[in-house]
Amino acid sequence: MMTRPLAGLKVLDLSRYIAGPHCATVLGDLGADVVKVERPQLGDDTRTFKPELGGESLYFLMFNRSKRGITLDFRNPQAQELLRRLAREADVLVENFRPGTMERMGCGWEELHAINPRLVMARISGFGQNNSMSSRPCFDGVAQATTGLMDLTGDPAGPPMMAGTFVVDYSTALYAAIGILAALQNRERTGTGELVDVSLMGSAASLLMTALPECLLLGEPPTRRGNRDRYTAPANVFQAADGAWMLVQAGNEQLFKRFAAMIGRPELLDDPRFATLAARMENVEAAEALVAGWVAGLAADEAVRRLSEAEIPCAKISTVSDIAANAYMREAGNIIDVEHPTVGSVPMSGPVVRVGSGPHAVEPAPTLGQHTDEVLADWLQLTPDEVAVLRSNRAV
Repeated sequence: MMTRPLAGLKVLDLSRYIAGPHCATVLGDLGADVVKVERPQLGDDTRTFKPELGGESLYFLMFNRSKRGITLDFRNPQAQELLRRLAREADVLVENFRPGTMERMGCGWEELHAINPRLVMARISGFGQNNSMSSRPCFDGVAQATTGLMDLTGDPAGPPMMAGTFVVDYSTALYAAIGILAALQNRERTGTGELVDVSLMGSAASLLMTALPECLLLGEPPTRRGNRDRYTAPANVFQAADGAWMLVQAGNEQLFKRFAAMIGRPELLDDPRFATLAARMENVEAAEALVAGWVAGLAADEAVRRLSEAEIPCAKISTVSDIAANAYMREAGNIIDVEHPTVGSVPMSGPVVRVGSGPHAVEPAPTLGQHTDEVLADWLQLTPDEVAVLRSNRAV
């Protein structure tokens, strides 16, 4: 079997919810030995999130696969010392506590860097580590609201709207994983680990496209445009004759030429309203009406067929049920089945990053404390008797 690219890398995952856990899952999917650390008895708060399958939260199963699980009571001084010992053996530590929490446990960057100079520590927070807003609580929705993402999303006649998924948490997780890999690469040159600082606010701000320079340089802050593309026209969502909705993107010069030829109206290219992209943006309603009228005369599948033959980007808008039943998703590995020890087979999205041509199997999320004895033996060479003492002292 091919060795996965991060095999042998030891990662301590102290994080909760999405951004931190998903970051660690990306590393685990690539072969790292990721150890998820949770509270005894209670575990991660997300273990209680609905819906459940066989008593296990689907939320937790999704964001914590490819990990081993242990429990530590961070309020217990013995457990804090155990955490420091684990950090001494780790290559990477991922945490997303409120800034200052790790320092109060005696496990801040300065302390951990002193005992393990090769450690890469990724700190994921809402507003960043050292500024006037660092102590404020922040979730994905707060970051979307605060950075203006919600003002860019939704119908212009309606209220600001959140994205339909945790887009800021996911992007923050990926930025953190990139930062970790960069720090590990730098460690190869210097022999020293580094601190990786990633915030939800910074991640959300990075998704604003050209909104900031438009506002600051041109005095034209953008706002909601519904499904209408911001930079080309016609490109929007249109309803077909059978009632299905579809996305058509015929906005740039080449695509609009193909669209005009496909519908048998080459004279549109001579119409001053449609002859250039700038003109179509000025006359966006009229440009979209051309597509809307054509799509409305066909069933969605037929419209997609004709547009695809003309090499115009398009898609029938799928429901989640549609995509779950789409054979392509399993063929491409975008949906996989993960065997969990207590609930059986769980379908979920597959690893996005595949390195090499070997197998890309992933492991299920751990049950609470499933690997405590195993990890303490592997990483710290503790005996069963020593672990039993820790249990009796309620450190693990």
